[in-house]
Amino acid sequence: MTETILNVDNLHISFKTQTGTVSAVRGVNFELKKGETLAIVGESGSGKSVTAKSIMRLLPKHNTIISDGKITYENKSLLDLSGKDIAHIRGSEISMVFQDPMTSLNPTMKIGKQIMEGLIKHQSLSKNEAKKRAAEMLAMVGIPNPAERLNAYPHQFSGGMRQRVVIAMALACNPKILIADEPTTALDVTIQAQILDLMKDLQQKTGTAIILITHDLGVVANMADRVAVMYAGKIVEQGTLDEIFYSPQHPYTLGLLQSMPKLHAKRSEALIPIPGTPPDMATLGSGCSFAARCPYTMKVCHHFSPEETTVEGNHTVSCWLQDKRTPADLRPAAIVGGVTNERQ
Repeated sequence: MTETILNVDNLHISFKTQTGTVSAVRGVNFELKKGETLAIVGESGSGKSVTAKSIMRLLPKHNTIISDGKITYENKSLLDLSGKDIAHIRGSEISMVFQDPMTSLNPTMKIGKQIMEGLIKHQSLSKNEAKKRAAEMLAMVGIPNPAERLNAYPHQFSGGMRQRVVIAMALACNPKILIADEPTTALDVTIQAQILDLMKDLQQKTGTAIILITHDLGVVANMADRVAVMYAGKIVEQGTLDEIFYSPQHPYTLGLLQSMPKLHAKRSEALIPIPGTPPDMATLGSGCSFAARCPYTMKVCHHFSPEETTVEGNHTVSCWLQDKRTPADLRPAAIVGGVTNERQ
């Protein structure tokens, strides 16, 4: 059994706003094993990035409330560490790649200096050693003439090359965990494929565990070992890549798969969108947060939130359709047995 390197347990995060308190993350649980890729998927506003930033302790202190939960990294409670201790871990042991490389890089600093900064701080390298290591990292991520490019500014790189620089910065100190928050959103399809291949190649070389935050199921299919599906601040289904793609057990997961274009589909075959819109996180009721959009909704769904149910092995789902307390004759067969055996 591969060792667990990160564990998130019952995490609750809310934000104070002018109109009241907004519950952004509500009881999130997942673990990350060494060397694996865990994809967290869901619509915008589902709490994916908030969860990722809480691991890095990058949420604003003035309006963030972490009311419950633990984030444990190698037997260390990240939420209890001092600012000095978390600063030592951030960048050296846990790194993050953001979705917009232009805002991740300082436009007034040369690329080389930005990469060297972390190396000097976390690995106590001399300036010359850090410069050599920075050039090695640029070469590793496929940037030509790395020694010369160290003296370039961010605006002198294309979008894809800037993202490669950000990945080089994130991996410079050989972190054990890389959090990639929508790392290919701002890139065209060709560059996106190159970046994903680069991340997989670097993972094989370094053994880094990856948390991939995305809404793109195509990216998930290409990268992930396990998948956590997030909706309205909760993980509603979690399992291996094959379990999620071949046998989804939550109506929201099914909706995501049905709304994704398929290579084998006929021209006349229309995509099936998920009806409605995500709920207002400031006014969530007591029932299932997906009930208003769910085609299989039952009376109980509007009044009580479902508990997590184990389908098989480590495949879990939070849905009344799979809850053992729900009578079998009320469960639609189309969702109980998964979608089909055909990849969506």
